[in-house]
Amino acid sequence: MKVCWKILIVAPLFFLAHPTSAFPAHNDQPTIKHSSGHTCIGCVLVVSVIEQLAQVHNSTAQAAMERLCSYLPEKLSLKTTCYLVVHIFGSHIIKLLSADMNADVVCHTLEFCKQDPGQPLCHLYPPPKEAWKFALEKARHIIKKSQTLKYPRSDSDICSLPFLAKICQEIKSAIKNSVPFKDVDSDKYSVFSTLRGYHWRGRDCNDRDKMAYPGRRPDNWDAHQDSNCNGIWGVDPKDGIPYEKKFCEGSQPRGIILLGDSAGAHFHIPPEWITASQMSLNSFLSLPTALSDELNWPQVSGATGFQNSTSGIKEDSIYLRLWKRNHCNHRDYQNISKNGASSQNLQSFLESLSRNQLLDNPAIVIYAMIGNDVCNGKTDPVPAMTTPEKLYSKVMQTLKHLNSHLPNGSHVIFYGLADGAFLWDHLHNRYHPLGQLNKDVTYAQFYSFLSCLQVSPCHGWMSANKTLRALTSERAEQLSNTLKKIATSKKFTNFDLFYMDFAFQEITEEWQRRGGQPWQLIEPVDGFHPNEVALLLLADQFWKKMQLQWPKILGKENPFNSQIEDVFGDQGGH
Repeated sequence: MKVCWKILIVAPLFFLAHPTSAFPAHNDQPTIKHSSGHTCIGCVLVVSVIEQLAQVHNSTAQAAMERLCSYLPEKLSLKTTCYLVVHIFGSHIIKLLSADMNADVVCHTLEFCKQDPGQPLCHLYPPPKEAWKFALEKARHIIKKSQTLKYPRSDSDICSLPFLAKICQEIKSAIKNSVPFKDVDSDKYSVFSTLRGYHWRGRDCNDRDKMAYPGRRPDNWDAHQDSNCNGIWGVDPKDGIPYEKKFCEGSQPRGIILLGDSAGAHFHIPPEWITASQMSLNSFLSLPTALSDELNWPQVSGATGFQNSTSGIKEDSIYLRLWKRNHCNHRDYQNISKNGASSQNLQSFLESLSRNQLLDNPAIVIYAMIGNDVCNGKTDPVPAMTTPEKLYSKVMQTLKHLNSHLPNGSHVIFYGLADGAFLWDHLHNRYHPLGQLNKDVTYAQFYSFLSCLQVSPCHGWMSANKTLRALTSERAEQLSNTLKKIATSKKFTNFDLFYMDFAFQEITEEWQRRGGQPWQLIEPVDGFHPNEVALLLLADQFWKKMQLQWPKILGKENPFNSQIEDVFGDQGGH
């Protein structure tokens, strides 16, 4: 049985089966010998949620499936798709769960998970008490005995069923119009939030004028219109001086640009999406927006976040600190980050960076490829890691591109690579959200499941193999040293170059001083990415080091900030 991924992608929680997830993207997608790897994860996840919802609410599996579908929003046809999947597979899932089959057995029986010849059996939960082969045969017998519906082999077969034709059309239309397969025009600032809109770069203030955008130097001091979208324009009637000239001239305005990976984009899967005991009608309200942002949340990220933190800590993003320092910097942020980005594929989307050397203000560019040069899901990940020589070559290409696009007076800061040994050390014996209800899935098991399917975001660090973890950390250190060497030896005409360690240990110690635990700094669902708290603490660390070591990077404090607030309020918001 093989069902087209186009149908599964918008099924409840099947977002993990889509390559815009935490897993490597572009040309560094790992070769998957288990051909059903991502689909297998999605199936096990969904069946687990159904089983646990039934347990939490003391209901049948049928009621649990209906409950799950009822939680999903109508937008993007998510609710409709859920009911479609239930219609096709629900009766078999119910029969298998009623026979005490776990999610692994269910998904192997329904062939969402497959054990390819010569490959190990991949499972998330502890194996059934009876032999695996016997359990699978028993499950297949149950399905064969009760089968009343021939499994469709593709979405065209599904849509040939008269009663599903309309639903299929809705789903295909939603996928075509709503899933972000490519960026917006690199020079296009948007009045919309998602699909690489103003969640990612400052909101456009005049969609009809392509010469009006955040970060540019004001046209005629914005006496008649807001050309740089910072909300400061017009003329002071008291003295006839344009407000932009009065409040911003000589204030050294500058923007923040992040060149990052999924950590910089703030990849995040809310735990309430997969935790039955926390699930409610409100749990999935953010799902359509998150899907349209590729499961990223740049609007609350450490570098370019502009919305209030959902974590409750007081720290702000680097962008908000720049704005508080100088309100003339309003809306001047760009988050040029991609899931799966590394030094080796950055060039494929670097063109989306928007900066005009003649018309725009200088920028602070943070180069933060913190993991994917050493992270991949292959059985032997070391040969696929970026070498210092390859890193050097690609980084120099990136710097030459930046030198030809950034206005004079800009700054570029390299972030070193993370040391992901932290993950295993602090998470391996803790329960994953899927295992918290019944105390049956630890992160060690979760990591092993992903690695077995060869879809781990970082097999080198998310591994029980201590030697492999050490080799991965060693290569990461070598690459960080290469970045440091470039920063101290190369000069460019339009920007200064700096290097800063990605010192996760420092923010861990700060978090512990506040009474927190190290594991609380990692995304609970994927067990890999730094979460919002960690990203904001990293931003705080970045800012303090800038102030101490290189204060010129941050520009002046604007003495007219309070007057800007008096005249322009929130400057049009974000």
